[in-house]
Amino acid sequence: MQTPSSTHPRAGLFRICAAALALLALSGCASVFLVDNQVQSYARWADRPTPSGASAPAAIPQAPQVFRFDRLPSQQDKRGGAGQGELEKLTTLSMAKVGWTPAAAGVTAPWTVEVSGGTLRLPRAPWESPYDGYWGGGFGPGFGFPGRDYVVTGTGQIIYAPMFLRMDTPYYQREVSLVIRHAASGRVVYETRAAHDGRWNSSNALWLAMLDAALRDFPAPPEGLRQINIEVPR
Repeated sequence: MQTPSSTHPRAGLFRICAAALALLALSGCASVFLVDNQVQSYARWADRPTPSGASAPAAIPQAPQVFRFDRLPSQQDKRGGAGQGELEKLTTLSMAKVGWTPAAAGVTAPWTVEVSGGTLRLPRAPWESPYDGYWGGGFGPGFGFPGRDYVVTGTGQIIYAPMFLRMDTPYYQREVSLVIRHAASGRVVYETRAAHDGRWNSSNALWLAMLDAALRDFPAPPEGLRQINIEVPR
């Protein structure tokens, strides 16, 4: 004999909703996040000078190629060296995807690669206000104004200071850049950079996605700024 609760239509609906939520939770574990990059690249292979100093046409180098990393003085000290080493490891992975690998010990590399990355941490997104209430700013007509932390009456009396400030979520602006030089002459033959901003915490997967975006269409990129989106598993 069935109990009334088991035959109630809401019981079946509850089971369906529970199953749907469970499925959604499982799918969320395998979800990805989008790293949207603004990328701009410049190729100057044909401007490579000869040892005599004269300009000579040069074919776009085809993979495989070998290179060595070159560091700025600020990237060589103890404070920045560890982070720079990690960034160069990720760059090695990304460069390998286009057929460029670090030269073995004792092997002369025709190219040098200089890579740099930076992060600007903001307390909130640029478009957010620290004084926005639960309804996006103020508390409705006559009770506040977007971005204001008080209300002034007609007589000039301040009658309100908000109790509920926005709980700030950090927002990050990041950029990574690569400069490739002809080792013998020091001439820059390729420059590319990728910029990304969002709330994702720093991770190797995030930086690798930015490096991959910066090297998209290497060694013959299109002109102008372009957006390159890369999905990264959570």
